Amino acid sequence: MLVAPSLLSADFANLQKEVDAIDSAGADWIHFDVMDGHFVPNITIGPMVVKSLRKYSDKIFDVHLMIEAPEKYVEEFANAGANVITVHQEAAVHIHRIITLIKSFGCKAGVSINPATPVSTLEEILPYIDMVLIMSVNPGFGGQKFIESSVKKVKKVRGLASDCNPDLKIQVDGGVNNNNIALLKNAGCDIVVAGSYIFGSDNYKTAIDTLK
Repeated sequence: MLVAPSLLSADFANLQKEVDAIDSAGADWIHFDVMDGHFVPNITIGPMVVKSLRKYSDKIFDVHLMIEAPEKYVEEFANAGANVITVHQEAAVHIHRIITLIKSFGCKAGVSINPATPVSTLEEILPYIDMVLIMSVNPGFGGQKFIESSVKKVKKVRGLASDCNPDLKIQVDGGVNNNNIALLKNAGCDIVVAGSYIFGSDNYKTAIDTLK
């Protein structure tokens, strides 16, 4: 299991120190939640933050675009140092075109679905992407309770991808902790995003280790 701490729950006044801390604590990826106040009810960070932190870590920068018209910002985030760029199925009108655009900049491409979006909406795009991100909370804020039905969605995605894209990575984001990590592992999850569970803990390394 790869662990991607979400900077949404970090101390924004000390982001470089927070990145250094999770880096040394064993984080595999570093997750950036990008919100625009339209697609989700919150505003967070843009490509300048990604660019400013890039020089402080060689870990994979995992950028989750929870924004409208994500195609307008793919190039900026790619140039800022993103390694993985994920867009939402619900926000992308021409999703195959956006996936092609992401890959044209040398980034891995992911597609995310909200809790109420059926897994079946991914069927046609699965062969073309590197990762599916299943939101296990409604996006917009950290610290929410894990939605249990997300485990079934992981299993469904793994089943759909078994023939058309067996190397597909499945990521889960929202309310992940030591109480549900075993369920996610058994369902076929490869990567978990955790924010408040890690940054709200007394010891980042201990928290990360419990998710691996």
